[in-house]
Amino acid sequence: MRSIALVIAFVISSTVPALAQKAEIEATNAKWIEMFNKGDFSGIGSLYSTDATAFPPGSAMVQGRAAIETMWKGMAEQVGDPKLTTVDVKSLGPSAAREIGTFVLKTKGATPQEVTGKYVVIWEKVGNDWKLATDIWNEGK
Repeated sequence: MRSIALVIAFVISSTVPALAQKAEIEATNAKWIEMFNKGDFSGIGSLYSTDATAFPPGSAMVQGRAAIETMWKGMAEQVGDPKLTTVDVKSLGPSAAREIGTFVLKTKGATPQEVTGKYVVIWEKVGNDWKLATDIWNEGK
C-alpha cells in the first residue's frame, strides 16, 4: 500500500510542473501572436533567449534576437493572422521544455491562402520567464 502511495505521489509531483510549464508556454505564445499582429517585432525578439536560433523553412538558420526580429518583420510582409496550437509540452527539467504544436496563417496578396504546418520549440527558463531557445517549423501536417 505504501509503495502505491509513493508511486501516486511521484506521478502527481512530476505532472504538476509539466502542466505549469504548458500553461506558461501557452501564455507566451499568446503574447507572441499579439505582438506579431501589432507589428511589435522587438517585442517578439524579447521572447527569445539572447542566443536563440530559428530554423525557417527553406532558409538558413537565423541566430540571435536582432536577426530573429528582422526575420519575423520580413515574414509579416508575406503572411498574417497566425494561430498556434500547443499539442504537447514535455518537461526537460525545471528550466527547459520541448513544445510540439501546429500553426495556421494566411498569405498576403490578391488571393490569400491558408497555410498550415507544425513546429517544435525548445524553451529555456531565464529568470521567471520562458524564452524560445530553438524554433523550427514547416508546412504540412
